[in-house]
Amino acid sequence: MDQDQLQAAELMKLQAEAIVKAADRLDPAAFRKAVELVAGCQGKVVISGAGSSGIIGRKVSATLTSTGTAAVALHPSDALHGGLGIVNAEDVAILVTNSGETDEVLVLLPYLEERKVPIIAVVGNTRSTLARRADVVLDAHAEREAGPLNLAPTSTTSVALALGDALAMAVMHEKDITPERFALNHPSGRLGKRLTLKVSDVMHGGAERPVVRSDAAWFDVVAAITRGGLGAVTVEDDEGRLLGIITDGDLRRTVQQIEPDRLRGLTAADCMTAEPVTVPADLLAFDAMQIMENRPSQISVLPAVDELDRCVGLVRLHDLVKSGI
Repeated sequence: MDQDQLQAAELMKLQAEAIVKAADRLDPAAFRKAVELVAGCQGKVVISGAGSSGIIGRKVSATLTSTGTAAVALHPSDALHGGLGIVNAEDVAILVTNSGETDEVLVLLPYLEERKVPIIAVVGNTRSTLARRADVVLDAHAEREAGPLNLAPTSTTSVALALGDALAMAVMHEKDITPERFALNHPSGRLGKRLTLKVSDVMHGGAERPVVRSDAAWFDVVAAITRGGLGAVTVEDDEGRLLGIITDGDLRRTVQQIEPDRLRGLTAADCMTAEPVTVPADLLAFDAMQIMENRPSQISVLPAVDELDRCVGLVRLHDLVKSGI
């Protein structure tokens, strides 16, 4: 490492150590009460702080909201100019300030107390004015900031953020937020798609899915694969039950291995992979991709079947990757 890398690593370690020490100091009873207040909140969680603490508050607000607990970030100055109108007795307030003496935050206390709003203080000074007047105090103290002047908020904001994230995750557990409920708030992006997108959303079904019977001649199989454009064809009986699948590779390998004088009599049954790996159409697309990839030899095309083992579609690894999961 060069000097800059060494310095950066040391600064990161200082922040990490501050978080570890805060974790060791964590008051279980206070944290439990904070979790109960937030999880039991009938309104919303209102988070406020000035400067860097306000930025941390906005991030914690976003984390709470995305994990099933309605939260808003309210700047203390905005609160005093009409923003307090969103606060009512059903809410819970989280106030973030390292000193616990920030004027813009302290001036909110009478108005929150008048509305009988429980206050959770995330503070670096547990003897501060805010700590004395809060219903719950979470100790976010850090011995020193990570930086040459020990001035810029670094370690203190890291500890406050870690506490906020820990609170959000504990509340998520307390409220028994399932992956399905979590997905409702994350419909877009890779995370959302992995939790919501199903095989049925990306598979090729209906008329675009090429099908042959087991006695189809091999050149009819070639024509079906070419016509379908999916690199494979399913072999099904008269009731639509899946008997096997033939991929481009299956066809090539069979033709290469068979005697030339037997080509004329070659059928789909001779080329197919019988009893192939299948998935239900309502399976998550991400789980289907794991099935296709996590094996000695990857599967490029996978049949989707219903409860009667009838093929309802073909899903390609290419389509799953293209979907962005």
